[in-house]
Amino acid sequence: MSGSRRLQQPAGRTDELLIPFLTGRCSCHVLAASSARLDSCSCPVRSGEQGEEKMPPPPPTPTPPLIRLGPPHPYLKTHGGKVARLHLYDWVVLALLVAIDVGLNLIEPFHRFVGEDMMADLRYPLKSNTVPVWAVPIYAVIGPIIIIVGIYMKRRNVYDMHHAILGLLFSVLITGVLTDAIKDGVGRPRPNFFWRCFPDGVPKFNNITTQVICHGDPVVIKEGHKSFPSGHSSWSFAGLGFLSWYLAGKIKAFDRRGHVAKLCIVLLPLLLATMVAISRVDDYWHHWQDVFAGGILGLVVASFCYLQFFPPPSAEQGFWPHAYFDHILNPEGEGQVQSTTSSNHHQSLSGVSVAMEMGNTSQELGSMEEGHRAR
Repeated sequence: MSGSRRLQQPAGRTDELLIPFLTGRCSCHVLAASSARLDSCSCPVRSGEQGEEKMPPPPPTPTPPLIRLGPPHPYLKTHGGKVARLHLYDWVVLALLVAIDVGLNLIEPFHRFVGEDMMADLRYPLKSNTVPVWAVPIYAVIGPIIIIVGIYMKRRNVYDMHHAILGLLFSVLITGVLTDAIKDGVGRPRPNFFWRCFPDGVPKFNNITTQVICHGDPVVIKEGHKSFPSGHSSWSFAGLGFLSWYLAGKIKAFDRRGHVAKLCIVLLPLLLATMVAISRVDDYWHHWQDVFAGGILGLVVASFCYLQFFPPPSAEQGFWPHAYFDHILNPEGEGQVQSTTSSNHHQSLSGVSVAMEMGNTSQELGSMEEGHRAR
């Protein structure tokens, strides 16, 4: 037979055992018995012979899986307009806050009763400001914005730049509205109120109530009733306090590695704000209680505004804002949901889930959080 050979065994042998073995390219079976024979040895024949059984082709090599590199990096040109549209109402609210603050500075503050016996604590000299009013927006707003834009030029993350600037402006404007509203409502006289009320040094009081009868410049007298709280202090701690939070997140100051030098960078803006607040007492424009209350007010508002847009600096994902992780996890549907909603949800996102969405390893996620640009 073609492709098969058989060896005969004497008849009558029934104790046979079928043993397979290979002979070259032939697959054979041996009937093991007292007189063995070669049985069913089947060999594939060469090409061209009839009845051949061709060898099956080798299985195809599997194609390696494609690695998804994640959503495109959010540059200003690609995502700037989208991010601004998501926060259109926030920018409208900022404009309303500016209008409210201007109105609060135009109205007349409450004129608290000032008697003759109260003048002993209000006779401090009327000095000029060590830190002029026009300088406050420069170091508390423009300076931090320059730093934020500089970080964007390095890291190229439009979410970070937009949310940092928006949070900074909310911080100083909310603080400004609260400060001026309290000033107008309290009407506390400044330490130099005597010289505002009597610029010639000749006091005049009501004969019955002993209340002061001022004859100075109305504009100067109006400012004399705006001692509590300190506007310089509140604005300084609002803007520079926000910057301190922002730098703490960017340099990972609270990563528990013991880099005390990072704390010096974080505390530097707060030191500047503190020196401005001290100058208000030295210039006799405010009592110490005014400065203390203004600093606390500005720092509290700055903290709320920062945490509205960013995770805490001590968090694992404290480098970027909440909206950036929304962009990573849901790049297609980010236009349907406000990027600043449910901050607790964003804080619960683990590095593993982010890595699964990006298709990268956890080491690549760590590089991303440290600010390395996606390639």
